[in-house]
Amino acid sequence: MSERFDEIKQEILDGIGGLASSKAVYEFKKQFLDSKAGKIGLLMKEMKNIAPEERASFGKGVNDLKEWAQQRFTDLDEMIKAKELEHRYEQERIDVTEPGAEMKSGNLHPITQMRNEIIDVFSGMGFEVFENKEIENDYYNFTALNTPKDHPARDMQDTFYLSPEFLLATQTSAAQIHTMEAKKPPIKILCPGKVFRSDDDATHSPMFHQMEGLVVDKKITLCDLKGMLDVFVQKIYGEGTTTRLRPSYFPFTEPSVEVDVSCFECGGKGCKLCKGTGWIEILGAGIVNRKVLQNCGIDPDEYSGLAFGIGLERATMLKYGINNIKLLFESDIKVLEQIDNN
Repeated sequence: MSERFDEIKQEILDGIGGLASSKAVYEFKKQFLDSKAGKIGLLMKEMKNIAPEERASFGKGVNDLKEWAQQRFTDLDEMIKAKELEHRYEQERIDVTEPGAEMKSGNLHPITQMRNEIIDVFSGMGFEVFENKEIENDYYNFTALNTPKDHPARDMQDTFYLSPEFLLATQTSAAQIHTMEAKKPPIKILCPGKVFRSDDDATHSPMFHQMEGLVVDKKITLCDLKGMLDVFVQKIYGEGTTTRLRPSYFPFTEPSVEVDVSCFECGGKGCKLCKGTGWIEILGAGIVNRKVLQNCGIDPDEYSGLAFGIGLERATMLKYGINNIKLLFESDIKVLEQIDNN
């Protein structure tokens, strides 16, 4: 049996030389000192095969072997744990003399920046700000805005209906009705908000942001609208930028116009941005339709109004040269960090 003891000792000595972690020591130790399956533990089960007069000597030999193995593994475990701790300290050591890591500051999202810029411009002209509702009923979103029952905008393929009566707002123009019902003229408001339409391509998104402007007072004309928008585009796109009005159609304004801005990239000479025309379409506007004023209890013979709707994504894409609207929603840091007006 002494030869068996020597074999186990040699097996332990040969094995511990290749152990490099405390986990490996633990697993190797179990092979010998596990109470049920360890090689040293199993030696005690051979006691029944030992002659009675030799059992005492055999038991002492097993205990001595067990103590020897236990001490070997304890010493090895302590040594390896010390090395692991030293390595960990080395990895976590901080050189306080080195300069600190540069911390990047966060920016507001480009759409939020544009929203704030527009609000600042029109607030300087005396506009108040009211938030738009994201869920509207058919009356405020269509009927009160003079949109006929058979108008294509009401179709299921264009509008997200929640029920026959309620829908996701397709335009911030509904805020005109809420405001004129609750507030007597003179009125001068901005209504920013999210709107939703069933449209999705490089320049359109199912969810996007608009900014509605409304002025109701006595003797409001298209001249007031153009003068106001000229100030707006010069503040946003630079001095010397001008606007032009083109006839258009919206159910809630009459007359209605599409508003173009002189190309701020080429100064109107013609370039890739303006497709060689010198002009860029930027928003829709017009004089508030008499029927819309009447629907809100405002006398159209005494008061008139102007309204305009700005797509914040479009205004942002034009200002920063972004050619795909999805870049504004993917939160790509490489894109967002290039745009910071703060």
